[in-house]
Amino acid sequence: MSMLSNLDLIRRVPLFSMLTNDQARAVADGVVKRRYRRGEIVVEQGKKSNALFILLNGRARVLTSDSRGREVILAVLEAGDYVGEMSLIDNQPHSATVRCEVQSDMLILGRPEFARCLPENSSLSYAIMRGLVTRLRSADRQIESLALLDVYGRVARTLLDMAEDVDGEKIIRGKVSRQDMAKIVGASREMVSRVMKDLEERGVIETLESGSVVLKNRMPE
Repeated sequence: MSMLSNLDLIRRVPLFSMLTNDQARAVADGVVKRRYRRGEIVVEQGKKSNALFILLNGRARVLTSDSRGREVILAVLEAGDYVGEMSLIDNQPHSATVRCEVQSDMLILGRPEFARCLPENSSLSYAIMRGLVTRLRSADRQIESLALLDVYGRVARTLLDMAEDVDGEKIIRGKVSRQDMAKIVGASREMVSRVMKDLEERGVIETLESGSVVLKNRMPE
């Protein structure tokens, strides 16, 4: 790795294949190289790193976990893959952890250098990127729920995701379709109905006459 210049390395990464010479040099001037040990964490779920990480060689796993430490593998990264771009685009914490399976070399591009490669914040393309990141985060969360939570937990999480804050309360406007909920959480309509009934009987949720659902403070996260 030390024998190649940053520009040489940039030119080998598919992500940067369409850059002009000037753009490639600008990126090359902004990156730093780092070697990660086997088992070392590159980015951590729930935290920010403010950088884009491009894998030059080696292999890493993208993982998500619950409060009990159970893990789900979302992806396996190899040379040319990259992580951290979602947090750089929407300025939110990482939705997953990336851990090296073997010794791996990476290029790291900081937030200021990354921002110079993006279109203006007011542009349509930037708005589309932010929309795609929102969808990706939702997909990661759905995969995690299906893999780690039981039906009760998946229903509770879906209700939380559907709710909006109204005068200090979490409310789902409009009737919550048991059939739609069943399709979202991957369970039968009958099972979802039982879970919803149990939540109501325990005072965790309240269904109003309008059909809207109010989520109480003791709603499980």
